[in-house]
Amino acid sequence: MINYQKIGGLIGLATKAGKIAAGTEACLEAIEKRNAKLILIATDASERTKKSIKEKCEQYKIANYEMLEIEQISKAIGKSNKAVIGIKEKGLAEAIRKIINGGV
Repeated sequence: MINYQKIGGLIGLATKAGKIAAGTEACLEAIEKRNAKLILIATDASERTKKSIKEKCEQYKIANYEMLEIEQISKAIGKSNKAVIGIKEKGLAEAIRKIINGGV
């Protein structure tokens, strides 16, 4: 089972460190510049948003996961109405990926 609280904590840490891109446009830009190491897409994001982000991630070979809801992501980063966030720090991205894939 995925520990969403741990993921939320790591997202908060990345935010405090200034290592996230928040929002669709910021994430697309981070992906193109190869700054994003991991992308999280809200499960309740629009289909158009999901499609554009996933296509860009596939093109640039960046891991992306559809999880959490807009409200949860927004709360974790302290901004309202964010459906997509990109983690720019490799270590934090790896820690989140490990939790998602069943690690501790």
